[in-house]
Amino acid sequence: MTTPLKSIHHSAYRCRDAEETRAFYEDMLGLPLAAVVQEEKEPGSGRPNPFVHLFFRLGDGNFIAFFDAPGTVKEGDFTLAHGFDRHVAFEAESEEKLLAWRDQLNAGGVPCFGPIDHGFVKSVYFADPNGLPLEIAVRAAAHDAILADDAKTAHAIINAWTARKAAEQAA
Repeated sequence: MTTPLKSIHHSAYRCRDAEETRAFYEDMLGLPLAAVVQEEKEPGSGRPNPFVHLFFRLGDGNFIAFFDAPGTVKEGDFTLAHGFDRHVAFEAESEEKLLAWRDQLNAGGVPCFGPIDHGFVKSVYFADPNGLPLEIAVRAAAHDAILADDAKTAHAIINAWTARKAAEQAA
């Protein structure tokens, strides 16, 4: 078995417009635009499909990225997704900064609600202009201890959940 993966370099999503996305992530969230890759063909297939791939740098050196590929947009690509389907959770340094982010987003016209206390983190929630649900979380003081304790029963909970789902689907 290989060693565990180090981290996420970037997570990438489709965007409706490169400039609109740049303005949101750089101007509203303060993530600097670190790189833009422009291509005329899809990597791998070589099919004509002009696109730009934008990378915004997070404070830890990792990235969130977006593709503006107008030739392959489908209806519904930018409908607000349910947070259970996908969302990105950023991390704030403190609860005070979490609340400051919430207030700044609301003042900037981006509806942001919370914080919601999940025990190991507190979070606020909002969406980007592309329909991507976003979260900013701050770790509770006992974050690591809570997760270490939860890890002790994690597999048993999944096994019980799987059995419950199977029983409900069979009924």
